[in-house]
Amino acid sequence: MKDIEEIRRRLERGEAVVMAAPEFKALVRAGERPAADEVDIVTCATVGVMSGTMAVLSVPVADAGAFGRATALRLNGVPAHPGPCPNERLGLVDAVVYGTAHADRRYGGGHLIADLAAGREIRVEASTDAGDFEARITIDDLTSARLVTTRSAFRNYTAFVNRSEGSVRTIFSATGLSGPLREASVSGCGEINPLQNDPALRTIRPGSGVLANGAPGYVMGEGTRSTTERPNIAVFADIRGMDPCTCGGFVTAAGPECITSVAAAIPVLDDASIAVLSVLDADIPLPVVDIADRTPFAAADYGQVWGGTDRTVTYDPAACAYCEACAAGAICPTGAFLTGEGVDPCLCASCGACAVACTGGAVTADLGALEVGERRVPITIRQSDRKRAEDLCYRLKNGLLNGKYQF
Repeated sequence: MKDIEEIRRRLERGEAVVMAAPEFKALVRAGERPAADEVDIVTCATVGVMSGTMAVLSVPVADAGAFGRATALRLNGVPAHPGPCPNERLGLVDAVVYGTAHADRRYGGGHLIADLAAGREIRVEASTDAGDFEARITIDDLTSARLVTTRSAFRNYTAFVNRSEGSVRTIFSATGLSGPLREASVSGCGEINPLQNDPALRTIRPGSGVLANGAPGYVMGEGTRSTTERPNIAVFADIRGMDPCTCGGFVTAAGPECITSVAAAIPVLDDASIAVLSVLDADIPLPVVDIADRTPFAAADYGQVWGGTDRTVTYDPAACAYCEACAAGAICPTGAFLTGEGVDPCLCASCGACAVACTGGAVTADLGALEVGERRVPITIRQSDRKRAEDLCYRLKNGLLNGKYQF
């Protein structure tokens, strides 16, 4: 059995064998599962809508002495919660912004976090005991800007359907989930999710390093609603250095949600490590719940979500009818699809909603379907981005090998 210090020394000497999860899984599928002494680290990742995300910011608003304390704060229109420190007469407001907070129907806390990470200018509006103040800032003006998750990287998640007539407005759909059993919404990156590959949290522990939105961060411990069967973790990281293409906003029928990403390096200690790392999509249960009560009533598996389906959407301008009211552009939860111009690769979450909405066949993606009893229910939206998660697996692998990231 190896220990983590031994693996760390091997990495420092340039002797460690590091594999990205897609590489490791490909060997398992081919019947060539490595032995524990043949690989030292497997890098895993997940990207998707994670509602338990917030930012803790220290925001300059006015000159010192301009006001006693703030009573309200909005950043690009997104409401923040001033405090807990009053920062009396410092002209500074400490505040918490939820990733799920809404400025309006199209912009929320997730968008704000990505805009901060991108260095974009942010409009600040503060109400204080001495009147209202406005300012324009970028992340360089903040003395502290930290991302914190109350829960993230669930050991995979759930599929949602509506078994009733009509449509239900929900955060799990872009326009409303139609029933009965007319469509399914799915979440979870399947076999490459970090916690799917360390379900007992054997090595993902408080203090372990992760990449949160592409920036180095740390695990604080288990997150809210974490259970033995379905663990998740709470993490934190500085927003400075985050990659805005690995996070952002996701507009749903119930308002904007927050996309967050988490990548982790799983050390291979022994045969038990190899056994859990060998899990494949088809081995992972996917509970199917009714959106009405979120109680599982059927079971699918992640092989039906990610096995042989398209990781990304394809846009063919030559096939585009340039509809005056473009359904694909209207439904896009991230604003990535621009009619006639294509898909912004930084914004696109590969959810597939545009491909389902496009009536002319210019946007295509095979999203697969779930077997629910005797019904085959088409997947119409994916709230996790497997392609981007796979990219993060390789980014973390390469960063460990070239010394950019510490293990």
